[in-house]
Amino acid sequence: MFNKDNSRDLSRFSDKKENRINRRRNTDVNKPAVVSDEYIENENLKKDINSKIKESGNVPEIEFANVEIKNKVEVKKENKTINNNLNTKPHVKNNKNIKADEQPSIFSKSKLKIIPLGGLNEVGKNMTVFEYENNIIVVDCGLTFPEDEMLGVDIVIPDTTYLEKNKDKVKALIITHGHEDHIGAIPYFLKKFNIPIYGTKLTLGLIKTKLQEHRLDKSTTLNCVKARDVVNIGKFKVEFIRMTHSIADAVALAITTPVGTVVHTGDFKVDFTPINGEVMDFERLTELGKQGVMLLMSDSTNVLRPGYTMSERSVGEEFDRIFMNCTKRIIVATFSSNIHRIQQIINSAVKFKRKIALVGRSMINVMSVAIELGYLTAPEGTIIDIDKIGIYNPDQLIIITTGSQGEPMSALVRMSTGDHKKVGITPEDLVIFSSSPIPGNEKSVGKVIDELEKLGAEIIYNQLADVHVSGHACQEELKLMLSLVKPKYFMPVHGEFRFLKHHGEIATLMGTPKENVFIMENGKCLEFSKDTAKITGQVPSGIVLVDGLGVGDIGNIVLRDRQLLSENGMIIIVVTLDRKTLKIVSGPDIVTRGFVYVRESESLMDEIKEIAREELMLCEKNRITEWSTIKSNVREVLTDFIYSKTKRQPMILPIIMEVTTNYSNNNNNSSNNNNNNNNTNIK
Repeated sequence: MFNKDNSRDLSRFSDKKENRINRRRNTDVNKPAVVSDEYIENENLKKDINSKIKESGNVPEIEFANVEIKNKVEVKKENKTINNNLNTKPHVKNNKNIKADEQPSIFSKSKLKIIPLGGLNEVGKNMTVFEYENNIIVVDCGLTFPEDEMLGVDIVIPDTTYLEKNKDKVKALIITHGHEDHIGAIPYFLKKFNIPIYGTKLTLGLIKTKLQEHRLDKSTTLNCVKARDVVNIGKFKVEFIRMTHSIADAVALAITTPVGTVVHTGDFKVDFTPINGEVMDFERLTELGKQGVMLLMSDSTNVLRPGYTMSERSVGEEFDRIFMNCTKRIIVATFSSNIHRIQQIINSAVKFKRKIALVGRSMINVMSVAIELGYLTAPEGTIIDIDKIGIYNPDQLIIITTGSQGEPMSALVRMSTGDHKKVGITPEDLVIFSSSPIPGNEKSVGKVIDELEKLGAEIIYNQLADVHVSGHACQEELKLMLSLVKPKYFMPVHGEFRFLKHHGEIATLMGTPKENVFIMENGKCLEFSKDTAKITGQVPSGIVLVDGLGVGDIGNIVLRDRQLLSENGMIIIVVTLDRKTLKIVSGPDIVTRGFVYVRESESLMDEIKEIAREELMLCEKNRITEWSTIKSNVREVLTDFIYSKTKRQPMILPIIMEVTTNYSNNNNNSSNNNNNNNNTNIK
């Protein structure tokens, strides 16, 4: 006999049974009895493909007999393992409105990423990342020199946090030429990434010298290439193209990727009469332009200068004119890496029978490498040791030195201040600045010129004679590069924002659509597919400060403290307190550095002591026992007082020493005094 409750139970039973039957009907016949990880992966791939189809819109319908994966799916059935090789391709039903050769690929999501980590909105510190799937190559690894407010900092290098997070993807370092703003950070980079380096012979020779100084030469693989060589690195094919620059062996790069070809010019100028006779490879650049270049990345350093850059040979002619009529000792300051300039100085010295002495560590190192590799030639006996200059008359000598940018510890700067041990400046000297100041160094160079003038030396610099030409292309040469390469997209590199912006405007005038010109910033990610290009995001970028042996251990807080110390000095308050009673045992004593001349400010020092003593007694009265609170209170009250008196804000450092005295119980007072145990802690 059934009641209502029983009928409800039977109804629930019937519903459950029907659901089980429906589930069996809907079950995929291909689904294994036991679901493995491979099966789940296959199912996820199906979902991804279907999702891609919905996003793409008008694409053919796809039926899956099985997904295209050759992994083995293990199916356990009746305690037996069955291995199914899944290699059946998806069946595609062509849409009548879409031609077969236009069928879009559902696997075309991989894109090329180009990420500058240095060299944009600045001069120097050049570094660019090229990333495709699991492959990264890095182009150049340079440094820059610190700005005036970076007190005590030696050099500035790029922040490689993004590369460190993707360390397994980084395959190689490609170098365009041997200037410091392109190779200076390599030793610091290689301490984090043990990857091969590709570069030309002179470039690798200069790099090897740096690696030997850092004891990295034995653990680093250096691959020497020459112009027109092609190397395959993962998904990238890199071709080296000869360029002309102020240093020999400079190259551009043609980087072929699955989505298109990128041409990176490096630093260049158009010189039809270079010192070494090797003209820029116009032929290869033209061929690339005809084949189709997706992106051109071009040097912007001289983009604000109209016309053309003068040939390097014009400087040699000016040297001959100056040397011919000079009876003084000649000192030439130039970049140590400017091999072509140094060769012309040697040529003029030989012509007018002068000996050459080298001053400056980097000058000696570069000259040694260049002579060893055959990039510099000098008759035997022309170059003498600096210690032998005393045996020659002034009109028989030329000294080639570093310091053309007014670097604080360079040889020329030490000569100008009278601190150089081997060379002293006299009125019998002619100093030639065969360089132009890098943006930001104008003040330093001007100061060196003033100091040399005070010592009586005759000075010649770029504004007075043609003793320097740039190694970078001016506007008409940049237009020539654009017309040869004919890029679809354009990205100016190497320079401050106004340089990049103006270069982008030139590209637009040359026919590149404005929307295809990208003015980038360090850390921005420019992403390319075969048909599109867009800025997609930001990665960590910035600067790392190198001070002595410390790399990255100086940040904004340290720089701020150094700035504060340099501007207002420091006051140290030393006081000794009893640990138990918090009473003042001795002090407070005041020590100052860079604040005021103490002997003339004794009354101020006495007032500072009294204010500090009153604040310490107030802390004792209020039973404040935390040392950090006591020091903070003393610092705040003294900061207000000193500013009211002097309108200065020196750094104030309270130092508290605590003393605990434990007295031993002895029968006589003398024994008691001799057995005191004093414990002192400094806070």
